[in-house]
This record gives sequence, C-alpha cells and structure tokens, in this order.
Amino acid sequence: MENPFSLKGKKILVTGASSGIGRQIAISASGMGAETYITGRNEQRLSETFDLLEVPGQKYVADLAVEEELENLAQLMPNLDGIVLSAGIIKALPFKFINRPDFDAIFQTNFFSATFLITKLLKAKKLNKKGSIIFISSIAGNYIGAPGNAMYSASKGAINGVQKVLAAELSPQKIRVNNISPGMIRTELINDPSFTEEQMKKDEEKYPLGYGEPIDVANAALYLLSDASKWVTGSTLVVDGGFIIR
Repeated sequence: MENPFSLKGKKILVTGASSGIGRQIAISASGMGAETYITGRNEQRLSETFDLLEVPGQKYVADLAVEEELENLAQLMPNLDGIVLSAGIIKALPFKFINRPDFDAIFQTNFFSATFLITKLLKAKKLNKKGSIIFISSIAGNYIGAPGNAMYSASKGAINGVQKVLAAELSPQKIRVNNISPGMIRTELINDPSFTEEQMKKDEEKYPLGYGEPIDVANAALYLLSDASKWVTGSTLVVDGGFIIR
C-alpha cells in the first residue's frame, strides 16, 4: 500500500528555515523524501539547516521584506508542490504603547512578506496543481488574547483571514491552503529575559500537555503537505497541548 504521508518526489519551500519551527519543518520534510528548498535571513544558520537535509534542494539567503529579494526568490523557485510560510517575529507591548514602526515591522515579516511571496509564485505559475500552502499562524490569531500581544495577534489574525479567501480562490486547481496555529513552542522566541524561570514554569502549567517542541508543529506540517490531507483546505490545525480547552 502506498504511504499517503510520504513526500517523496515533492518539491517543498520553507521560509524562516534558519531556526526554530521553520528549521524543523525543513528537516522533517526532507526526511520524508521531499526535495526541500529553504530561505532565511541568516546565512550561517541557514547553512546549518541545509547541512541537515536528507534531500536538499537549494538554500536562498533573502530578506523577504525587501521587494527585490522577494521577487528574485519567486523567480528562482522550481515548480513547487508545497510551501510552508514560517518566518515570524514577536514583540510584546501594552496596547497604549504600541507604535507604527513596531506594528509595521511585525506585519511586514508575519503577514506581508508571506502574502506577497504567494502572489508572486502564483503569477509566475510556480505552484503545481494539487499543491499545499501552509501558513504558520498562532492560537493568538483567533483563539486567545494575551495582554501585551496586540501587534502579534493582529498579524496572525490577518493571516487566518487571507488564508480562507486564498483557499476558496485556489480550489479549482485543487491547491489546498491551511494554517497551523501553535501554542507556546520551545524556540528562541520564548527566551525573553524579562520573564523569570518561575514565571515560565507557571505559564507552562496552563498547558495540559506542557509546552510544545518544534517537532510537534513539523509533524502537523508533514500531514498538511502530504496527500493524506488532500481533502483538507481552509482549515486551522490547532497544535497547543490542550491550552484552549482550559
């Protein structure tokens, strides 16, 4: 019996692959047989990811906030079977202190870069029929409201809205568009010196299964990239260790 979870023969692009969730998704996709293409801003860390790929495609050092680099990346891509948009940043501020420069920076990385990369790939006809697009969103996008997280939550909520429209528009080509909404994952982003170890431990207690690991999100991405999810589109896959059931 053919394994519906196999990615063998598929070409996959992962953004934000130089660290954290993006790095693990790239490694896991490659381990499942995908020819994996990766991009990120940090050349050294991106090279470290590339060296861990079992079926390497190419690596592209690029700042997707720069129009020229975004356009260049889209043109350099082969015809793709899957795209995982995992580049993201976060900055916490009380609502009364949010400001336009920080808001713009978060939206640029978390929303605009991902959105316009997809538009450029579609215009260049670089996404194969029956392909899969995955946005890495967050439970902060439409399930919870954490104090100080307005800018990040807004950027992730925007992703969720665009994703559903894109899923409807691309359905005639059988291209699926979904998002994964993780809870707290142990990556570099949670190493905030303003929180003590005791505070982090108390926060983790809110998660019935504890904090997650990048592999937990990567496994969800493998499902959505594979033919096992061929009848799933416009959906949000929550990977949060049970946080939102509390």
